[in-house]
Amino acid sequence: MKLAVVEGDGIGKEVIPAAVEILDAFEMDIEKVPVELGYGRWERTGSAITDEDVATLKECDCVLFGAVTTPPDPNYKSVLLTIRRELDMYANIRPIRPLPSVKGIHERNDFNYIIVRENTEGLYSGIEEIGDEVSTTKRVITRKGSKRIADYACKLANNRMRKLTIVHKSNVMKADKLFLDVCRESATGAGVVHNDELVDSFAYNLITSPWNYDVIVTTNLFGDILSDMSGALVGGLGLLPSANIGDKHAFFEPVHGSAPDIAGQNRANPIATILSLKMMLEWHGDVAEAAILEEAVDSALNMGICTPDLGGRHTTSEVGNIIAKYIRTRLE
Repeated sequence: MKLAVVEGDGIGKEVIPAAVEILDAFEMDIEKVPVELGYGRWERTGSAITDEDVATLKECDCVLFGAVTTPPDPNYKSVLLTIRRELDMYANIRPIRPLPSVKGIHERNDFNYIIVRENTEGLYSGIEEIGDEVSTTKRVITRKGSKRIADYACKLANNRMRKLTIVHKSNVMKADKLFLDVCRESATGAGVVHNDELVDSFAYNLITSPWNYDVIVTTNLFGDILSDMSGALVGGLGLLPSANIGDKHAFFEPVHGSAPDIAGQNRANPIATILSLKMMLEWHGDVAEAAILEEAVDSALNMGICTPDLGGRHTTSEVGNIIAKYIRTRLE
């Protein structure tokens, strides 16, 4: 496997090395290609990402990504939107499950759902007109985009509880009717039990009763908001991994941002990045290694090995080192 490794900005420069140390513990045949992207590079060179960078990423099988800072500057080219669009990674997958010894807003931990977010269109289409008096963003919903994300969600549902919830706002945004109709068609064709909910009432239902859901499919902006909101259920954004999947490429990143307020302090929680690494191993077919990695993370948390955001006293690098040591011992 050829893996592009992108640290990015802020705490990305701390959580990615921790994850790479863990990956190295498996001693797999992986060629790692470092790629510099992000705000720091933009400040230095005027480019956050270039065509040459995109070409390098396309030459790799997948990408392990840290975090980037995105300034409110119309001249700044979004790194994440560029990569998703250029590599056509249309499915953003965000699993939400409680972790050992970590509590969210509920005492219960009997939930485990996946948000499947369309990743290339919607309000993140990139089609915008910015003015002093009026600014507009074009929200794009296509049959092609809706069908391929619906089919992906149905595939996941068929490997789980065969239960799908379609989240939309078609009562106000009529373009969502196309998304809803296509998702219903795909679910019916795949034999998946499905229902639909309006995004505002769904947000309330999800945060109060997460155990009622399994696979959730929705449009780009809604998926972004709902998955970040889900961090409250598991104990924080520092615990949420994600994957961006296309037909040819895949991209794995923690849900959290670059957190410049704690960057350089070696206190950022690397668990989301480590769990993103687990998703990468699963995607590549290394199921046994992914299971060992999950076991190592659970073991560390059960022993209270965690960063200050979870009430621990360990540094980012210490958490990575301890999990890597567990894996090496496990493989002996």
